[in-house]
Amino acid sequence: MRRFERSLTLPVSRAQLFAWHARPGAFERLAPTWQQLEIVEQQGGIGDGDRLHFCLRAGPLRVHWVARHEDYVEGERFVDVAERSPFAAWRHVHAFEDAGEGAATLHDRVSYRLPLDRLAGAIAGGMARRTFDRMFRQRHLRTAQDLRRHAAVADRGPQRVALTGASGLVGRELAAFLTTGGHEVVRLVRREPRGGDELRWDGGPLDLAGLEGLDAVVHLAGEPIVGRWTAAKKQRIRESRVGGTRRLCAALAELERPPRVLICASATGFYGDAGDGEVDEASPAGEGFLADVAREWEAATQAAERAGIRVVHLRLGMVMSARGGALAQLKLPFSLGLGGPIGGGRQWQSWIDLDDVLGVILHAMHSEVLRGPVNAVSPEPLRQRELARCLGKVLRRPAFMPLPAFAVRALFGELADEMLLAGARVRPGMLAASGFRWDFPDLESSLRHQLGRLDDAAVERAVASFRGERPAARSAA
Repeated sequence: MRRFERSLTLPVSRAQLFAWHARPGAFERLAPTWQQLEIVEQQGGIGDGDRLHFCLRAGPLRVHWVARHEDYVEGERFVDVAERSPFAAWRHVHAFEDAGEGAATLHDRVSYRLPLDRLAGAIAGGMARRTFDRMFRQRHLRTAQDLRRHAAVADRGPQRVALTGASGLVGRELAAFLTTGGHEVVRLVRREPRGGDELRWDGGPLDLAGLEGLDAVVHLAGEPIVGRWTAAKKQRIRESRVGGTRRLCAALAELERPPRVLICASATGFYGDAGDGEVDEASPAGEGFLADVAREWEAATQAAERAGIRVVHLRLGMVMSARGGALAQLKLPFSLGLGGPIGGGRQWQSWIDLDDVLGVILHAMHSEVLRGPVNAVSPEPLRQRELARCLGKVLRRPAFMPLPAFAVRALFGELADEMLLAGARVRPGMLAASGFRWDFPDLESSLRHQLGRLDDAAVERAVASFRGERPAARSAA
């Protein structure tokens, strides 16, 4: 059997480190972001005999993996053994031990055998080792950063949070992030509920009793923006945001014990095509369909505000995630050396890493100074041509093939002029003033994280940040 081992020491107790791994959502937080993954069936958690069946997707290919858990000792270890996987054999031991006062160490020990190990081992063995390095660097980075964010608000206690849009790109990750932090998530769905953690909220009767006693509501639901903007599509975009928000807020206003805070998604599209000048939360709305929708979307929360609920409008920039959104669409052409700037490439791109979005939401739940519009963007916006150049650098591919403006308009219609060829240089003034700290303030660090191109120094910086030490200078991977 071949072996791989990597360890992580953090300034938390062994019980805290173990609990984070044992809670629902840990698998989703630890799965590589650059892989398209789907949970097929989950039986239990990480106790003896519990099973997890998931599927890795690569285009039309589906690779199934069934893991059985065994040798569970609370606070000390758990083991998963592959009953079905691409490996001939797989056993992963997660071992936890004390590492001095107020610290604990996680040891990940993997024993595995490759298919046709003796024949293909010389080549495939090196590939497997490099893949494990990519995976566990990101696992340990996320573990450190998630635990640090949760530790910062631990004195507030577990929160009960309702979430719309839980099946979307941000919603899925947010649900996992909150549950691993020990919070209860109530998913508000449009279909019939399938479990005790779901309530129907739109398109049917709303269970007001189930919403009593919430600490926070995070409202992310909305028709996807991407796609041809037919009249029917634009109506769905507007109605899902404006009408849906109005109905949700009217229901929250009826509660005897309404939530303390409503965090409602909005977008930097509020500012329209703002040219080269900086805009912040005090800047007026721009022109165009998206600006109109964003303005109406934010205004639709008035019933919640009148009920005394603190309302935060997260004006989200381009969310960087390898699992969806713009980055997932750009990854293939750039990987093939076919990437480049869109249009002239001069338009400003205000963006934010998906993990920082989760941190912003947790911060907004507890930061009483945040109210009204909050720009959820990185402090380092950049022009579209610089984004293309940075993505090419991280993927080690050229990025000089432009997509002319006429071709963008032919492909995307009205959406091209409002999203792809327009831009805004958005400043996160409210977040900066409230003391929020970005884990990925610059685009290169975000892309290396999302695409699995981290080095060991990135993990060391995350651990040092948690300990309150001064991080070492960033090195190129």
